[in-house]
Amino acid sequence: MNHAPIHQDTINTAIWSACDTFRGTVDPSIYKDYVLTMLFLKYISDIWQDHYERYQAQHGDHPELIQELLRTERFVLPPDAGFQALYDARHQPGNGERIDKALHAIEEANLTKLRDVFQDISFNSNKLGDEAQKNDILRHLLEDFAKPELNLRESRIGNLDVIGNAYEFLIKNFASTSGKKAGEFYTPPEVSQLMARLMVPQPDDDICDPTCGSGSLLMKCAQLIRASTGARRYALYGQEAIGSTWALAKMNMFLHAEDNHRIEWGDTLRNPKLLDDKGGLRHFDIVVANPPFSLEKWGHEAAATDPHKRFRRGVPPRTKADYAFILHMVETMKPRTGRMAVVVPHGVLFRGAAEGKIRQKLIEENLLDVVIGLPEKLFYGTGIPAAILLLRKRKADDKVLFIDASRDYQDGKNQNVLRAQDMERVEQAVRERRDVARYAHLATREEIASNEFNLNIPRYVDTFEETEAIDLKAVWEERMKLKTELLAVEEKMATYLKELGYE
Repeated sequence: MNHAPIHQDTINTAIWSACDTFRGTVDPSIYKDYVLTMLFLKYISDIWQDHYERYQAQHGDHPELIQELLRTERFVLPPDAGFQALYDARHQPGNGERIDKALHAIEEANLTKLRDVFQDISFNSNKLGDEAQKNDILRHLLEDFAKPELNLRESRIGNLDVIGNAYEFLIKNFASTSGKKAGEFYTPPEVSQLMARLMVPQPDDDICDPTCGSGSLLMKCAQLIRASTGARRYALYGQEAIGSTWALAKMNMFLHAEDNHRIEWGDTLRNPKLLDDKGGLRHFDIVVANPPFSLEKWGHEAAATDPHKRFRRGVPPRTKADYAFILHMVETMKPRTGRMAVVVPHGVLFRGAAEGKIRQKLIEENLLDVVIGLPEKLFYGTGIPAAILLLRKRKADDKVLFIDASRDYQDGKNQNVLRAQDMERVEQAVRERRDVARYAHLATREEIASNEFNLNIPRYVDTFEETEAIDLKAVWEERMKLKTELLAVEEKMATYLKELGYE
């Protein structure tokens, strides 16, 4: 078997080409679950086999010791549930049923980590066509993952994040082809990176994303702590309403070796599951989220009697859940260290009625810290520009910093991208917290109140660029000069035509 060193691009290319098995037959929003789950299965199978062979070489005369060592592995692989067994049987009928049974056996053997992770994915589903077509598709999928390029053994891969990065690569590419559905599971990496950096995560922080999707935003925060300390001294928490996306988040965490996590499945607004020992909302140092924009049917009817008192500042509109998510996040910040970053549509900044009253209270309580306007076309499935709100439980002053970053981006074919210098400019403005011409303005509470607590960024950041005044007299003189020259040319042309015999 190939144990040569491998590069990230090689794995990414090989996995993306495996998707060709489904293209033209199954919609990307469906087949992403099969490809990502197969990647997870192949990874844990290769790691298991790698470790088994190592133990065999070291303790070949003691099979009982080998079995005991295997039982302490990060993931336990039951007999006949590994990738190789499925690959060896690929030409036989029933590939879908065999893969489903293998996943069920793996879940049973690793219940504390993988409970319910595979319940929303069935390789035996009719979504893949009739029995013959399904069997053929899955045979090709197994053969794709059996290629030498996708030997994911630890002795070859080395850095576990290589597999996690491949998983993120797949999720990003699926997002770019899935239209509006992409927002259910993915935030563009540059936006996640910016939000994480603005939160300045520290060792021992508890970090939460109440609408965590595939978990990328949480892991961006974790990566910053590891980069500065080299240690995994933090805890990650999340909740996700969509079962298949929750499963993606769980697998994504394990593929990035983020074992210190708690990701719950359920509706955060109707049924928050990240609770403390007394049944109250758990509190976190950092709360980050990219909630679904203006979600309808979010649980308005029960909000007034919410047992956690999340909507004591006001009940958001029935058809727009933006402030429901914001208020939930505010209530889960720790009293001293709590800080949050949330992506919102621009309507959150200026809509009136119930939202206006909530916005006013957040400002009067001195919770709102920074408002950042982002460029358009950053998010998958929507071209509208969005904003990031930063809130803190303890602020340095009672002012609000407004940043207009809407013109700083790299123009992509279908999707705009934040560049490194764009993110650095935002970070610098947040750090320095002062006025920057046509970019940032530090507004007093009185100034915001005079605008009736409307946070529309153009009210505070004047992006108008003066043009040089036009000298009308000079323009008139230039016009008369050109007119005289034109008349002379026409007279000369008339003379030439006359000499040639044309009247």
